[in-house]
Amino acid sequence: MTTMNGSATVSPIRYPDTTSPKAMTVRGWWLVVLNVLIPGSAQVLAGNRKLGRFGLYFTLSLWAIAVVGFVIYLIWPQVIFSIATNPIPLLLVQVVLIAYAVLWIVLTLDTLRLVRFVRVGERARPWLASFSVLLLVGTSGVAAAGAWYANVAADGLNSVFSAQAAAEPPVDGRYNILLLGGDAGPDRDGMRPDSMTVVSIEADTGRATMIGVPRDLQQVPIVADSPLIGSDYAPDGSYDCGSDCQISFLYPRVEAFDQDLYPNAEAEGSNPGVEATKDAIEGALGITIQYYVMIDMQGFSDLIDALGGVDINVTEALPMGGDEEGNEIEGWIWPGEQHMNGYTALWYARSRHTTSDYDRMQRQGELQTAILQQFQPVNVLTKFQGIVEAGTQVVQTDIPQSTLSYFIDLAMKTKELPIDRVDMTPPLIDPENPDWDVVHQTVADALVLSTATDSAAQ
Repeated sequence: MTTMNGSATVSPIRYPDTTSPKAMTVRGWWLVVLNVLIPGSAQVLAGNRKLGRFGLYFTLSLWAIAVVGFVIYLIWPQVIFSIATNPIPLLLVQVVLIAYAVLWIVLTLDTLRLVRFVRVGERARPWLASFSVLLLVGTSGVAAAGAWYANVAADGLNSVFSAQAAAEPPVDGRYNILLLGGDAGPDRDGMRPDSMTVVSIEADTGRATMIGVPRDLQQVPIVADSPLIGSDYAPDGSYDCGSDCQISFLYPRVEAFDQDLYPNAEAEGSNPGVEATKDAIEGALGITIQYYVMIDMQGFSDLIDALGGVDINVTEALPMGGDEEGNEIEGWIWPGEQHMNGYTALWYARSRHTTSDYDRMQRQGELQTAILQQFQPVNVLTKFQGIVEAGTQVVQTDIPQSTLSYFIDLAMKTKELPIDRVDMTPPLIDPENPDWDVVHQTVADALVLSTATDSAAQ
């Protein structure tokens, strides 16, 4: 390289003065920092330009993708949700990030070669070497961590959500999702729904109404096209044999004795007990239920712990542990604002002593709302592994993978809106002798009010 007057110039980065420890030290710091800030630039300036250009192209391409992705997220977040909830793009992300981590290691090691430590000042050598190693671990570790997150997400999606289940359209502009709190305690034969709530979500706005169904509901009319009708469960169209035919009994009985009533349930991401319960609740409430989500209450506390706990305003003292007579109580949940871990929250949802089943329904609804509030982006990202691991252990659903991006987008809207709730409990409804006209009208009025509120807000 020459100047305008013809004299030669030498790049101090590519052609350093190797006899000057000070110059080599300054050059070494420049190379290490450039390798971190713009991987590949050190090689372009001082080493193998071909390797450097490849590193630069790879780096700049990832930067461009990140910027475009951020802009798309701001304008059209559902596109990003669609990518983040599809195992195939997640696999591609894993491959790209692992490749980039390997490339970053190669570039960093080559940068250390270019530094020429034997020419660097003696006092700077340990600092420069230590800093380089820390950056090597940190930079490549970031890419490797991203690949690991993508792998955890893909495994979680495949474990919980069905790739075969068909997407259902909204009915009357709403998605109705049945939430079941399943309990297979030591005093029970098999799983039995301990809580039943239908979340009805307006498909456009995300406005949600929660409808609580008491587990001891009797004389339940079954939806017209159900295989239960004409069977021993509902020979005359209703599940009606007194206290032995509470709605929560359907799940364990069909699972134990009559799975052949629903031969396609497993292939559709469900099971016969869930399908029988859906048929009963559809008939009881007069609405169509598209999907279900079942949470195993035995693992419920793990999910809450993974989220960092929940905040609940407790209105009365509740015992933890013990029997219905108040014996062997382990502790108490006291009135006031409480930040609960999973164990405490589980007892808040389960506690029977001094309260009724209907009080428990209300507390379970409070917990469902509190858990939803904990799904903040920062909270999910910082506790991602625990949330996914807990979710795969305690959640079952027939929501298809193909609809996840839509429902995540809808859930983000739901979080920003008030959630209405109506419970089919006394004095509104007598669970032993329900007036189904009143039930259906109450549900219809609640959903119409929710939709009307959405329209007024717009």
